[in-house]
Amino acid sequence: MANSPAAPWLIIIGLGEDGMAGLPAARQTELANAELIFGGPRHLALINAGDRGCPWPVPFSIDPVLAARGRKVVVLASGDPFWFGAGTRLAANLSPEEWIAHPAPSTFSLAASRLGWALEHVACIALHAAPFERLKPVLHSKGRIICLIRDGSAVGSLAKWLTEQGFGSSTLHIMEALGGPQERIRTVICQQFAYTDVRAPVAVALTLCGPAGLSRASGLPDNTFLHDGQITKRPIRALTLSTLAPRPGDLLWDIGAGSGSISLEWCLASGQAIAVEPRADRAANIRASASALGLEPVIQVVEGRAPQILHDLPTPDAVFIGGGASSAMLEYVWENVPSGTRIVANGVTLETEALLATWYGHKGGDLLRIELANAAPLGTMQGWIPARPIVQWNIVR
Repeated sequence: MANSPAAPWLIIIGLGEDGMAGLPAARQTELANAELIFGGPRHLALINAGDRGCPWPVPFSIDPVLAARGRKVVVLASGDPFWFGAGTRLAANLSPEEWIAHPAPSTFSLAASRLGWALEHVACIALHAAPFERLKPVLHSKGRIICLIRDGSAVGSLAKWLTEQGFGSSTLHIMEALGGPQERIRTVICQQFAYTDVRAPVAVALTLCGPAGLSRASGLPDNTFLHDGQITKRPIRALTLSTLAPRPGDLLWDIGAGSGSISLEWCLASGQAIAVEPRADRAANIRASASALGLEPVIQVVEGRAPQILHDLPTPDAVFIGGGASSAMLEYVWENVPSGTRIVANGVTLETEALLATWYGHKGGDLLRIELANAAPLGTMQGWIPARPIVQWNIVR
């Protein structure tokens, strides 16, 4: 007879603000049998953990849980442990047979149910330790957002920030202790916020009223990004991003990034990017733009010259060469990226055009010459001012 599999040593329990009263009998039994119970001080107090309670370290770390491997351990998390919770971090460091999870309704679900919102059409954001700029990609007129907030004072700061962004007429629902006996919901217009008694745990739900926000199409206005004039201009950027074909989670190498506009728009399309730029001042501009657009977690700026600086970078799904293309760089990229990688290179000089034409002749792909002109005054009338033509080579490795 085959041996029965061992029971998981770690149980992850989603806990609501109603504490033990909201847990079924099976969860209460698991808590009663636990040797150690990890959670935030509020969670431990809700279930009267006593001497078995182990508050999370500050800064947060799952190391104490991993060190208790083999003992009977319970981890408490707010609502759904896998929605901005500790569950994801734990599961990534454990084998599937070591743990089991019992989620409860998330704060997002509770907030949507109180307001009658369709959760699939709401942006759900965690701002516990993140700057408000993280909201930038989802700020748009008529949008709806539910945010998890650090504490009561942060709600007032958020209302002030939203007002400064032009969203002062937005409706703010302040939702304290959702799902528990102390639940309280109050509604106010952002620019009229004056509460001084908001208490944690708190979430906010927003019905936005303000500017149109960032477009979801490629080719944002050039002034969206900090730059010194070295920028892939909007029409060329739109064509380039269309060719690069960003997909959620894909990683881009942006070589010779300049202003980083290609990388930043790639990240707005739910990708990740590494912007490689040799000049420190331009690298600083990329970081500043990333901060302003709330994209710092998904873009890495690497200062140095390609191809030397590329050696230790993670494998990309796409590569854009926007500046400084050379035979050595193309050779390195071609030899070191996997089959299926999308490669796009733009050139404006005769030398780069000749280089790209040569590679097109040897490797195939597509070669495109882009010529644009803008209307401008010509005497008392208007005429066309042509921009320098761009040659673009693209291929799937």
